[in-house]
Amino acid sequence: MPENDPVADPAEPVVEPAATPNGDALSQAEEILNGLGTPEAEPVKTGAEEAAELKNDLLRLQAEYVNYRKRVERDRAVAGQMAVIGVLNSLLPVLDDIDAGRAHGDLVDGPFAAIATKLEAALATYGLERIDATGVPFDPTVHEALIQQPAADVEVDTVSQVLRNGYKSGERILRAAQVVVAVPE
Repeated sequence: MPENDPVADPAEPVVEPAATPNGDALSQAEEILNGLGTPEAEPVKTGAEEAAELKNDLLRLQAEYVNYRKRVERDRAVAGQMAVIGVLNSLLPVLDDIDAGRAHGDLVDGPFAAIATKLEAALATYGLERIDATGVPFDPTVHEALIQQPAADVEVDTVSQVLRNGYKSGERILRAAQVVVAVPE
């Protein structure tokens, strides 16, 4: 190494490549690289093995696609149901006003009675059901007890009066019915 080399550090020893049995530095570098754990070449596959592997990859990809498509369809159906439930929930106060109008005799007949009937029929097509039965056993999943009254003629807690109608859509409770419960004495 020349003394005038600006890169060479005089404090570091200079290592000259040693001669290998093959006699050149290139073969020595290849041996060093091979010894450092470079990946070995993959074994050569036959055409049948490669075709089987590609077929398995294709089948796996096709199964993933089918699962993805089913998941998207399921998510789309759930999103549609949630949108319908949101609209139904927003119309519950309107239905309460219609019920109050009927209770006061304002919606016996006439154009507003016809509109109220059409609205209720349209909402029923989207799965809205009224929870308003009296005389049925009290069920805390569909009824909200506001008042309890002792009664001699009942053996189990029973809905005696509906104060505010509840609504459900399918199996989902949108609003529990507020009720008076007759309890055994």
